[in-house]
Amino acid sequence: MPTLLHVVCLHCHAVNRLPSDRLDGTGTCGKCHAQLFTGHPVELDEASFDKHITRSDLPLVVDFWASWCGPCRSMASSFAEATRQLEPHYRLVKVNTEQSQNLAARFNIRSIPTIAIFRNGREVARQAGAMDTGNIVRWVKSNG
Repeated sequence: MPTLLHVVCLHCHAVNRLPSDRLDGTGTCGKCHAQLFTGHPVELDEASFDKHITRSDLPLVVDFWASWCGPCRSMASSFAEATRQLEPHYRLVKVNTEQSQNLAARFNIRSIPTIAIFRNGREVARQAGAMDTGNIVRWVKSNG
């Protein structure tokens, strides 16, 4: 019998139960009927971040970034491509440290870009500095 996984919707942030044998990227939200996996990272604010970190069974890979940061902008396309490669087994999201300063302070983000992996509500790995797609995927798979 498949295990039920909690997956938070990227659109309405409702918590969905998805059988593990259906973790193929085709699931839809029971509340808003949007796709649960889009192949694109989504920007989270503080309220939605807390829901994703505490209610999802998928590892959450977070890109802490800012619009004024050159390395952050250059890594954006690599992070987006990594999302296409890692979903649906990982949830990749972005947190703008200028708009969500409390989150940046809460997780002691001192340099950007910083990528962190959260599992079961706690941080399990962190890497500062820009990475290309291959390095992001390898790092996530070895730490997530």
